[in-house]
Amino acid sequence: MFRASGWQERRGRLLTLALAVTAGLSLAGCRAEGVDGAGVDEQARVAVRVAEVVAAGQADVLRFAGSARALQRASLTFQVGGTLATRPLQIGQAVTAGDVLATLYNPQLGPARDAAQARLAELQAQAAQARRDLQRTEQLFERGVLSKADQEQQAARLEALQAGVRSARASLQQSEQLNRETRLRAPFDGTIEDLLVEPGEFVAAGQPVLQMAASGGAEVEVLVPAELLQGLEVGQVVPVWSVLSDRQLEGRLAEIGRGASVGSVLYPLVVSLDAQVLAGEALEVGLQTVRTEGLSVPLAAVMRSASGLSVFRLTGERVARVGIEVAGFEGERALVAEGALSAGDQVVYAGLSRLADGDSVELLP
Repeated sequence: MFRASGWQERRGRLLTLALAVTAGLSLAGCRAEGVDGAGVDEQARVAVRVAEVVAAGQADVLRFAGSARALQRASLTFQVGGTLATRPLQIGQAVTAGDVLATLYNPQLGPARDAAQARLAELQAQAAQARRDLQRTEQLFERGVLSKADQEQQAARLEALQAGVRSARASLQQSEQLNRETRLRAPFDGTIEDLLVEPGEFVAAGQPVLQMAASGGAEVEVLVPAELLQGLEVGQVVPVWSVLSDRQLEGRLAEIGRGASVGSVLYPLVVSLDAQVLAGEALEVGLQTVRTEGLSVPLAAVMRSASGLSVFRLTGERVARVGIEVAGFEGERALVAEGALSAGDQVVYAGLSRLADGDSVELLP
């Protein structure tokens, strides 16, 4: 009984091992059949994505951002220093040319003007007396009472006093002009944009007090690369878009900068606007790029190899390596010359690391 039971147990183990070996051989046979059949091409294909080669001859419109500002604007200052006495203005208030916008108090200007007036009156009186003395001297000289030297001396005294009168008159005019400079007047019709000094504060000569802008006309200034200035002329019409309303306006080139500021590679371009826009409104100025004829491919499709730059062009279900020469770049695309490639060709831009010349590929969406 004991020996029969042990034999049956060993027999069951051998049967289980044989079944496992048979299942393994069957699975290996299935895999081998899949490789030897039509499925070999399915597994050998490389999954890639392709893009079309397009012509680069058409010109794109590039937009440059800026903000609208008044065509005529001014930052007003006093020509003399003093304390700001009055400034009856508010931001956005409309003013006309000649209106008094602010007044200044300077305790030295009034007395200086009075002193200049008094000095002028004194010299005028002395000159009048010297003129009468000269007339009497000439009469006495004709009678032979006085000598020629006395007459010439009296004439020289009159000329000196007359020169003093002219100098005193000029000093008085200067003093009166300085007194007029204590009243700040509007140079043109417009609106107040900003108030920089409050009444009671000290204002130095030449310090900005307020800013105003003309009520009519607007312009926008943008910074553009130097290559886009080629072919531009003053008066040329360019498109302008309003960022908020997305409406298109018409602008004209008013100023074209020919020199960049220190540390910048961009050049200023001022465009005047025919339509009415608010100062500070966000605008975009459109300029057409100057581009040479040729083709463009995605930068991701360009490979570097021992023979130079190349791309994989799709022909049917297989790819072929094609050498190219890159003439420039534009955004995320490379500009290439026509020759090996043609507009409409398909080039691989994704899956290049697993790809070789002549491989069969599978296109991914």
